Amino acid sequence: GPQAPTLGELMRWYCLNTNTHGCRRIVVSRGRLRRLLWIALTLSAVALILWQCAELVLGYYSASVAVTVRFQSLRFPAVTICNTNPYKYSVIKEYLSELDKETRIALESLYGFSEGKPKVRRDAEDRNVTEYQYLEKVPLLRFEDLIRKEATDLHSGHKRKIESNVFHKGSTNTGDPQNMIGFQLCDPNNSSDCAVYTFSSGVNAIQEWYKLHYMNIMAQIPLERKVNMGYSADDLLLTCFFDGLSCDTRNFTPFYHPLHGNCYTFNSGENGTILSTSTGGSEYGLQVVLYIEEVDYNPFLVTSTGAKIIIHDQNEYPFIEDIGTEIETATATSIGMHFTQSRKLSEPYSDCTETGADINVENLYNKTYSLQICLHSCFQKAMVDHCGCAQYAQPLPAGAEYCNYKKHPSWMYCYYKLHEKFVKEQLDCQQKCKEACSFKEWALTTSIAQWPSTASEDWMLRVLSWDKGQKINKMLKKTDLANLMVFYKDLNKRFISENPANNIVILLSNFGGQLGLWMSCSVVCVIEIVEVFFIDSLSIIMRRRWQKTKKWWNSRKAKQSQLPAQGTGPGKQGHDNPVCIDEDLPTFNTALHLPLPQENHLPRTPPPNYSTLRLDTAFTEQLPDTLETESR
Repeated sequence: GPQAPTLGELMRWYCLNTNTHGCRRIVVSRGRLRRLLWIALTLSAVALILWQCAELVLGYYSASVAVTVRFQSLRFPAVTICNTNPYKYSVIKEYLSELDKETRIALESLYGFSEGKPKVRRDAEDRNVTEYQYLEKVPLLRFEDLIRKEATDLHSGHKRKIESNVFHKGSTNTGDPQNMIGFQLCDPNNSSDCAVYTFSSGVNAIQEWYKLHYMNIMAQIPLERKVNMGYSADDLLLTCFFDGLSCDTRNFTPFYHPLHGNCYTFNSGENGTILSTSTGGSEYGLQVVLYIEEVDYNPFLVTSTGAKIIIHDQNEYPFIEDIGTEIETATATSIGMHFTQSRKLSEPYSDCTETGADINVENLYNKTYSLQICLHSCFQKAMVDHCGCAQYAQPLPAGAEYCNYKKHPSWMYCYYKLHEKFVKEQLDCQQKCKEACSFKEWALTTSIAQWPSTASEDWMLRVLSWDKGQKINKMLKKTDLANLMVFYKDLNKRFISENPANNIVILLSNFGGQLGLWMSCSVVCVIEIVEVFFIDSLSIIMRRRWQKTKKWWNSRKAKQSQLPAQGTGPGKQGHDNPVCIDEDLPTFNTALHLPLPQENHLPRTPPPNYSTLRLDTAFTEQLPDTLETESR
């Protein structure tokens, strides 16, 4: 190296003897294009090394400290509030009068009480009921012997043997079998196809029986009429504060629910504005006082007093009947929230869906996809397909109508049979529906205190009565009121996300570590291997195949043109020999790799005829002067 006469020779010697693969490939590569490519790759690698080393040095010697302080405000969720009683009983009573009468008759027959009415009045009411419409449609049964399937029909009063299947709803009954109450559902088209559903508690049996007939009645009432029979926003809301400022019914969006009537959503975002809060604590959240009006409750439909609320995102549907939180009357309920946003990876990491577009179930709720929306929509679609009508508690599909006795006499039996299949996962809804990959969740912490207190009860009820617009001598009762506070406990937003344990960076790093550990190989070395073992090898194979194909084609053309026999024509000489054909100039190393001569030698260039080099005289006789010279 040091004995090189010029710098060019010194650099050439270095490139040929260094372990840096890029420099060596610049020198030994043939062709201008390959040499330029290796020059560009080598210079790029040198630039990356210098850049990374500079970053490491600057980071090592820097002693700066960065402190970031950020104040954030969280979007306040939507809060949907419903009265536990969906409709005012004084208004809807005209539609439920016959059902209520038969319910009282059933209670008296089962348990022997009549809600404290005089016997004369009870007998008069019983005589007015000439036909038991609801008890005849769905008979209530009291089982005398559950094992033998012997029961008493409350409609006829006769004991009979139950031949149909018995399905027990609720927990297993271990008490007296006489306490088992149930009802029978039959297919009107086939009286032998029946099913009996029993309950361990008479309260559950009466409520379930009442609810079936109640949904049938409500399905036949126009929507506008049902909205008018429910609670208005002015009826439900007494006072409202948010983030320390006063609010009113204009901040609530009406929302109708089939089972809960008129509900109202605070901060729904329908007007394009979503409220936020920048401070945690009960004073900076939502505070409302609700008027429940317990005296106007339906005695058979609901057995608890208060309200139901659900906290959800603005784009989510409020499933009040599934995950709603109940608010008691005469109490102050504080609900503290912690916000968590989660995101899962979709396929191939997990079986979740991004938007629900890949799920073969129509979204009936017109809200952001969720697992609950998919399951309810799937069941409603199956209800329409199998029973010919839609269940009242779910949204109505296009072109369908809600079930009722008049048009669909067998809908109750079909509904229970279908629901049984749904629970047993025989409708494939659980297989079709997937979890959403991203969802928001508010973890709730609930605390309850007596409200108003004994000391402040008098003046608070008087003031609230005045705000309500009633007379002072007709004060509100504390059992008609509920105080609700919804707030963020703190503004810490927790974000949970899934990340792949292996990505392309980790994969390349692992490959690089293994290659460097066992073969002392780098990225440039890998490119060199690809060039030699793939590009060059493929080029050689293709070139050899092309030569064979070309030779075969030439021989075929010679046969077709009926040339003279082989060997009569001029032989191949010199560089016409195919062994010597090569795109590159021959070198000493390539000459050593030439194939050995075959048995029938190919014609080569003949050696020179040295006898032709002898000089012949141009004269036939020797000249006289030459003879003289010789004689001398």
